[in-house]
Amino acid sequence: MSASLVRATVRAVSKRKILPTRAALTLTPAAVNEIRLLLRDKPEYIGLKVGVRTRGCNGLTYTLEYTKEKDKSDEEVLQDGVRVFIEKKAQLTLLGTEMDFVESKLSSEFVFNNPNIKGTCGCGESFNM
Repeated sequence: MSASLVRATVRAVSKRKILPTRAALTLTPAAVNEIRLLLRDKPEYIGLKVGVRTRGCNGLTYTLEYTKEKDKSDEEVLQDGVRVFIEKKAQLTLLGTEMDFVESKLSSEFVFNNPNIKGTCGCGESFNM
């Protein structure tokens, strides 16, 4: 019989306040509306999938794709009837991020307002953590 190196104690706790968990990603009303518009004529897709890829001059960039199914390692964000799935590789990079949709005279795009990013490239397409 070998000796135990680590000891642990388990205690039952009653009347403990349960803290609500924060979603990995929150969507602005503009983002929700745009996702609805994108999926309106595509009934075969159930939502958008957010991923992260190595690219650009600063390291990483987000990707957006239509998805027909939820992979078992995807994190699902359901907000106002819209479903966004986060690939496993992107989950830690998105914690606390707000996804917005911004339109100007020259462009329209999804914008990720991420408090965890340490730096971005000049064009704003790639980032590092």
